[in-house]
Amino acid sequence: MKYLLAVFDMDGTILDTLDDLTNTLNLSLEEEGMPPRTRDEVRSFVGNGVGKLLERAVPQGTTEEEMAALAGAFRKNYAVHCADLTRPYDGVPELIAALRERGVKTAVVSNKVDFAVRQLAEDYFPGLFDIAVGEREGVRRKPAPDSVNEVMRTLAIPRGRTVYIGDSDVDADTAANAGVDFIGVEWGFRPREVLVEHGAKVTVKSAEELLKKITGKG
Repeated sequence: MKYLLAVFDMDGTILDTLDDLTNTLNLSLEEEGMPPRTRDEVRSFVGNGVGKLLERAVPQGTTEEEMAALAGAFRKNYAVHCADLTRPYDGVPELIAALRERGVKTAVVSNKVDFAVRQLAEDYFPGLFDIAVGEREGVRRKPAPDSVNEVMRTLAIPRGRTVYIGDSDVDADTAANAGVDFIGVEWGFRPREVLVEHGAKVTVKSAEELLKKITGKG
């Protein structure tokens, strides 16, 4: 087995969450009297956590108080609407199940808020992840390596047998900062060119291809 631990990003990698993120953001913006954003705009905003998503979405000149109110509205609304339209990408649940059958440990490390990461992981991939962690107080967000390092320590898997799988420049940078290999998926929120620009040497177009790369069979 090439890798003993596969750590996955969530948004754009294992789950297509873009519609729920867009709808929740626009609902929250509307509640705070701010203009909505398009789906394509939201696609370009995500990847660095809720704070950055909201900073990128608000009008210029938004005050700290208005940002705080928007953040509260978003967290409230996303707790209710995080799974309205979200769905796994084709073949991904089967991929993760196949990895576990082969003895590979599996984890999620995401910049999405922690409660949503854990809820969505259990809702869509019940029993398929050893650990699922998201954005938490006092822990640096990706591309800082903190959460990936924590997962490796907890599961006692060395860096050389760990791979991080993601769809964005943030994910490629996270893998580099953690000193682990990276595989980029081409079905997510960023084009292949962005992954390559950030050092991705391996990218895949399907879950079947990803399984072969992780297991060393292709």
